[in-house]
Amino acid sequence: MTYFLKIISYPLSVLHYLVFGLLLLIFHPIQWVCFNIFGRKAHRASVIIMNIGITWSLFFLFSRIKFINKYEIPKDAPLIIVSNHQSTYDIPPMYRYFSKNFPNFVSKKELGKGIPSVSYNLRHGDNVLIDRSDRRQAISTLMEFGEKIEKENLTAVIFPEGTRSKIAIPKPFRESGLKMMVKKAPSSYIIPLSINNSWRLVRKGSFPLGVGIKVTMEAHEPIKSDSMSFEALFEKTEGAIKEALQKLNPNS
Repeated sequence: MTYFLKIISYPLSVLHYLVFGLLLLIFHPIQWVCFNIFGRKAHRASVIIMNIGITWSLFFLFSRIKFINKYEIPKDAPLIIVSNHQSTYDIPPMYRYFSKNFPNFVSKKELGKGIPSVSYNLRHGDNVLIDRSDRRQAISTLMEFGEKIEKENLTAVIFPEGTRSKIAIPKPFRESGLKMMVKKAPSSYIIPLSINNSWRLVRKGSFPLGVGIKVTMEAHEPIKSDSMSFEALFEKTEGAIKEALQKLNPNS
């Protein structure tokens, strides 16, 4: 069975990437038209539709994503989704499952150019691009981002590991980025989000991709940012994510 999955992973990966690439190429001009002619709301809708398509493209790999949320997401308040990060495939489902909130990402500046659709959205949406080699710029940008989500009730997404984890259990979280955002968005709610098995899609690199992978994303209980000290907030957020992943991967 393992040998069979390895063999079919090659043609299925080609099929998946064909669909993935076509979606990026098709939606790049669509985003431009939506943003420049119809405005911000239309642009957001085009980004959500594109990412729903990318999420569905995983079916070509016989893979699926299950989203779990047992809690009500706060309304009329800024949100900060704090998540572990395992692969590129963490991001499209967030647009799908948090479509009503429209997530805006903290991303590295290198992604702001050169990638059809993705770079355009990062530059023209309410995302922020940080220079990880320039700590002062990064902190200043995150503080401005915090002020913006506080003022406009936006939803932000931050991956505090700083880079993708290639195993089930995440790397230690870095607190500085989240701390700056929370400081400037005291009325926000933190939503811990644990992502499991996404790393298996790219376990062998970008080609071939994993086949038959069941990815789960679970949103945990929202935490009011100003309900406790930042130290306690950070510990509770990281703990919720790691505890959930440890239960799913007891031998890791």
